[in-house]
Amino acid sequence: MEAVVFDGKALSLKFEKKYPMPKLIHDDDVIVRVEYSGVCGTDLHIIQGEFPAPRDRSLPLGHEFSGVVHQAGKSSLFKVGQRVVVDPNRACNLCSFCRAGNYQYCLRAGINSTIGIWQDGGWAQYVRCPQEQVYELPDEITTEQAGLCEPYSCVSHGFDRAAPLPIGSKILIVGAGIIGNLWVTTLHVQGHKDVTVSEMNKTRLDIVKKMNTGYRLVTPEVLASEKQLYDVIIDCTGVGKVMEVSFNYLRHGGKYVLFGCCPPTHKAEVNPFQIYDKELTIIGVKINPFSFPKAIGLLQAMGDRYLNYEKLGVKTYPLSAYEEALKELKAGTISKAIFKIAH
Repeated sequence: MEAVVFDGKALSLKFEKKYPMPKLIHDDDVIVRVEYSGVCGTDLHIIQGEFPAPRDRSLPLGHEFSGVVHQAGKSSLFKVGQRVVVDPNRACNLCSFCRAGNYQYCLRAGINSTIGIWQDGGWAQYVRCPQEQVYELPDEITTEQAGLCEPYSCVSHGFDRAAPLPIGSKILIVGAGIIGNLWVTTLHVQGHKDVTVSEMNKTRLDIVKKMNTGYRLVTPEVLASEKQLYDVIIDCTGVGKVMEVSFNYLRHGGKYVLFGCCPPTHKAEVNPFQIYDKELTIIGVKINPFSFPKAIGLLQAMGDRYLNYEKLGVKTYPLSAYEEALKELKAGTISKAIFKIAH
């Protein structure tokens, strides 16, 4: 089968036409025929050697994917032909974190066993998945829309972590890549109006305009000059120095949601007196523990009004065009690259 394969030793990618087909191992395994598979910012960090990933073997990346059941084990609840989306993360179900429902903290599973990072992922025509990580799609959701389900599941977890977010809150989104755009749609569909989006790349701001939310769009220089303060800041940049600057824009009682995934080497200095004096809250958000059902509900509520690829700045590519996809993504001319996988 075709696959885009990551070599952890060389930190390189290669398009392969004859990567081995996955096989059922356990009776409840499911083999998914992938239709849409996204490129995440975490994937870029992995390729650049900035995020933990296997170094001892090559494998297809891709932890955001949707498709159709191609084969199911004899004890699986799934049937061939069902349209599905896959949660790449799972619990070990043994440690205290998992048994408390917090598998994002798990040291055995969670992000340490992710499909598409530690196991063969969705940058391939077929993927083997444990059935507990597979979700059937409602009729209203296309597999194209479901290609965004995994990042929306992370946004859903972030929304819960930041809650309550009362309507009328003054909110700043820092960074208008795809995650910033998904936060834009999530806040807008839930009725938030007083939202500002800050982004240094004006092409990305033009993409946000297409979503027609009426949100205020500015560059970081404008933020620095006007000195407005916000109730909630959602940092989608994954850059430590950005936090250092934008943390100063919080009002008393404000919340700083550190959503973008920073490389482990990044650092930021914040003023502890500010945290004390303003009673500020810093909120980390890690993966998507049990938030796929909420994400699927969010996709149902949004429909094409919010999930249109063109409006979101999403562009699709065949697996063989992975170099072009990464080039355009890094250049910021698109907000997200998604592989549309032919069979």
